[in-house]
Amino acid sequence: MSASYDSKLPPLAPGVRETLSQISTATLATRLFALGLRQQFLVGVSPLNESLDGFVGEAFTMRFIPAREDIDTLDSLHQEDNLQWLGVESLSDGQVLVIDSRSDISAASAGDMLVTRALHRGAAAVVTDGAFRDGHVLKALPLPTYARTVTATTRLTSFHVADLQVPIGCAGVAVYPGDVLVGDRDGVIVIPRHLAERIAEEGREQEELEAWLHHRVHQGEPLLGGLYPPSEQTKKEFAAWKAAGQQNEQKETAQ
Repeated sequence: MSASYDSKLPPLAPGVRETLSQISTATLATRLFALGLRQQFLVGVSPLNESLDGFVGEAFTMRFIPAREDIDTLDSLHQEDNLQWLGVESLSDGQVLVIDSRSDISAASAGDMLVTRALHRGAAAVVTDGAFRDGHVLKALPLPTYARTVTATTRLTSFHVADLQVPIGCAGVAVYPGDVLVGDRDGVIVIPRHLAERIAEEGREQEELEAWLHHRVHQGEPLLGGLYPPSEQTKKEFAAWKAAGQQNEQKETAQ
């Protein structure tokens, strides 16, 4: 387990998490693409509890390698160096346990005991590119869990926990400790930590613009002609609409 990432990470700017919680993964993907990051979405990873809106949190990573029969036994769970147990017990408020299961769904990456403990450690979510067991329990927990599927097969049959808090790959996306993950009802996206504040601000602006455009589309306007993607003229119209709204708010406050 490496602690170097934890000690070097500056805190996120105030308000970043709250802003990101109001932005869809689709919008975040677009803003990341504008900066040259083509694929930060964990394709194929879906929420188990679809009644929860989502989460924002900082990555705490766990890396799996293939299991080996002489090491990964039921007795190994009782060992003091059980990295999976140690990882869960190391979680802090607002962290997301991100498990690199090598996109393998032949066994579960975790089950209800570990996820429930993560909940009480203050985790923001638990994410894997593999499978979870005890799906019926996880679907009822107030902690967001994301996976490819559900299986009853124990982790020990396929996986060995090799490391904590190191760079991993999850669903083909590089995840570094401290990266910011955002989940919604569509899935999970990874934002490099140093870009989180910029992406939050640009994403908020895009959400406002697209809400306005969506209203116009609902009014029957065609996309062609500069509505969507918005032309410079359309952007000017949005800016004028937004300014007028702010002026009205100021007048109402003054009254």
